[in-house]
Amino acid sequence: MKSCLQTGCLVLGILCLLYFIVITAYAGLHTSLSWLWIFGGAWFLLLWRLLLCLDRRPSAPLRAGAGLMLFLACAGLLVIALIGRGVAAGMHAQPQAGLDYVIVLGAQVRGTVPSRALRIRLDRAAKYAQENPGTLLILSGGQGPDEEISEAECMYRYLARQGIPEERLLLEDRSESTEQNLRFSAEYFDRTKARTGVLTNSFHICRALMLARHLGYADVCGIPAPSDPLMQPHNVLREICALLAEGLKGRGFR
Repeated sequence: MKSCLQTGCLVLGILCLLYFIVITAYAGLHTSLSWLWIFGGAWFLLLWRLLLCLDRRPSAPLRAGAGLMLFLACAGLLVIALIGRGVAAGMHAQPQAGLDYVIVLGAQVRGTVPSRALRIRLDRAAKYAQENPGTLLILSGGQGPDEEISEAECMYRYLARQGIPEERLLLEDRSESTEQNLRFSAEYFDRTKARTGVLTNSFHICRALMLARHLGYADVCGIPAPSDPLMQPHNVLREICALLAEGLKGRGFR
């Protein structure tokens, strides 16, 4: 049993560090919260080392330290699994047809061009708009310091080129967070009556819907866009951390 535990800690530690290298090589060192994988790798490798030391010269301090680290690791993995279930459920959400409005959440714009994540969302938005000609799209996203135009304007240009009529595209260009996306977009309609969809990458659906319900959206559903498979574990972990933060603010699951 102890040998299996040591091997598991070693494998998890190495995998965490290798994944950090992969995602930073793929998405850059600026990747949000990528340091979590270094922290996880170091934690499991230190725990592995402690377990090895216990085999060679058992002592009460080493036993207590290894036991505490193991307990915290198990507790952390349990929290990740429990909250991850909600994230996974959001990833498989089934959108309703014929919604009154769909809020398309913004993502990074590189100059005036949508990032890959934003382009994936916009392609899904174009598909939904073509299948549901009575739905209006609210394009929500402000302008970041490294963006030449607002995310809303970028989305507007992209969808207009996809053949979506301009009169179906409403711009919300002030928001800087998911909560602001939903708060400012609701100025276009009555959130207590309209049938509304929130369109974003699949890993983000759970938190977006949680915030929408907290803000008083009475009839809201998620429209998941595909996510980058390589970045999916990191994106899910980041969303779990964000959901924990929302829980500390008193905005938990409902």
